[in-house]
Parts: sequence; C-alpha cells; structure tokens
Amino acid sequence: MAEVGPIEELDDATAGALLPDRPVRGHKGTFGRLLVIAGSLDYAGSALLVCLAAGRAGAGLVALAVPESLQPLFAAKVVEATTMGLPEDDVEEVEPNGALARILDHEHDALVLGPGLRPGLTTVELIRGLLAVDEEGTPPAVVDAEALRSLAAVDEWWLAVRRSSVLTPHTGEFARLRAASGIAAEADGDLLGDDDARAAAATDAARRWGQVVVLKGARTVIAAPDGRLARASFENPAMATGGTGDVLSGTIGALLAQRVEPYAAARLGVFLHGTAGESIRDRLGDAGLLASDLPFEIALARKRLTATRARRTAERKLGFRVRSTGTSS
Repeated sequence: MAEVGPIEELDDATAGALLPDRPVRGHKGTFGRLLVIAGSLDYAGSALLVCLAAGRAGAGLVALAVPESLQPLFAAKVVEATTMGLPEDDVEEVEPNGALARILDHEHDALVLGPGLRPGLTTVELIRGLLAVDEEGTPPAVVDAEALRSLAAVDEWWLAVRRSSVLTPHTGEFARLRAASGIAAEADGDLLGDDDARAAAATDAARRWGQVVVLKGARTVIAAPDGRLARASFENPAMATGGTGDVLSGTIGALLAQRVEPYAAARLGVFLHGTAGESIRDRLGDAGLLASDLPFEIALARKRLTATRARRTAERKLGFRVRSTGTSS
C-alpha cells in the first residue's frame, strides 16, 4: 500500500482558487481550442456529451474528430462544435497513420481521447501513437473509456506515454490498468467502499504512471505524480447513470484547453461536475438524472464559484478575516 500524504478536501474555496481568468476582451481563441477524438455509431452520444460539456465548461472552440464515414451523422448533431473526418481503412475503422497525421496537423490546445470509440486494433494503435508524442508544446490530453482500455491491452503501457495526461478511470478500468502494471486487484483492496484504499491506490498509480489520475466513484480521488492528493466529498447515486463520465471528460478537457495545468484542471473539473450533480439531485432526488442534464448545471456551478471567489477577494481587501467555510467575521 502506497504511503499517502495530506489529502486536500475540495470545497468552494479550494476549487474557486483554480478558476481560470476570463478577460473581458477575450475571444474564442483566448479560451482554448479543444479537439475531441470520440464516438462511434453505437456510442454517438458519448461524443456529443463531451462536446456539450466542454462548451458549457468554457472552452472557446470545440472540434470533434470521427471516422470520415460518420462525419455527416455527427455534423448534423453537434451544433456549436465543428467536425473533422479521419481517414479510414474500412467503414468506421480509422487508418491510424493517416488519422494521427491529420490530428497532429490540427491546431488545438488540449485533447479528449476515448469516450465511445470503437474497440479494435486500429483504435489501440491510434491512441498509443497520440500519447507517445513528446515534442515541446504538445497539448495535454484527457484519457478516458476506450482509450484507457487500449492502454491496458499492453503490459507496462505507461512507459510509452509521453504526453501530459489526465487519466479518468472508473474502478473497473483502473483495475485493468493496474493489472497491466503487474498489480492484482486484491492488492489494492476495496476500491468501491474504502476511502483509504482508494487514496493509496490512486497515489501509487499516479506516481508509477507519471500522470494525473482521477479515480472516479463516490468521493472521487485525484492524485498527482508528485504525491499531491485531493478528494471530492460527493456521494450521489443519481450520478450513477450512463454518460456522466463523458461529461466529466469534456469538463476537464475544456479546462486544459483554457491553460489550466492538469492537476488543477482535474480537481476543478471534478468539483464542478459533482456540484452540478448535487444541484440536480436537490430537484429530482437520487434517481432520474440524465447525463445531458449536467452541462448547463456545470456552467451555473462555475458562475457560483466565480461569484464566491470575487466576494472573498473583496472581503480580504476590506480587512475581514475569511473563514474556510466562505463566511467572514
């Protein structure tokens, strides 16, 4: 079991401090260009949710890259995002070298890789090629869903990952990644119900893999390669529904595109996502939430955090002592 240092418990104050500035004379380019590689015929909704969440989380421009044969379908569905067709070997099966070249030629500030991608060897090759890029100024990536499964297909996969990334596994994906690291699931303990086990496993994984790790679930844990660790307090059964992870990927990706560094983007994204879920739960109860309900609430959560931070800053300037709860005396 990895040694675990202090755990930052995320709240309005800690999350608000991570918000990127929004200059009043900013434009689309100012607020970042996110490229999303996601979606397939069977999982079109995953890509759409990522793009919607990214826009609501503040990204200036969002582009969705899909196999050429599917581009007309997705172009009719994503209203605010643009689309880019990737060359294919067969219908819905990308040609890895050509797709890699087209993606690298596209101007972007961050990537989201994986939600809803079609499983297969060509997907594995494309994902590994994208994450192996190690040039100065290479944009960071959120790695989720099928991209995580593509990595886990190869032992010691992290040795070939050079791009700065935020990995967002649920417990099943995490176990597969750990197995490819030579660590059996039983060695990590109960990753569903034991907060100490979750913190230790995420800490060890982030150090071993050299990447930020977001271990999703109740009381999501965020671990950095240098040992820093944060936790969100949210335990919300309403969020246990398909597509909520895609929304989180889009949210973190949008923050990366806004030049928020990976560990900060992961913490802020998790907090906005969890706060949005709590707001919906207050109205609907512990069931009935749809993933598509979340993006608009994420925008409202960001607005509230911005207002809270501004109020706290004003209170400090007036000489008030601000408590951690957000009240002043």
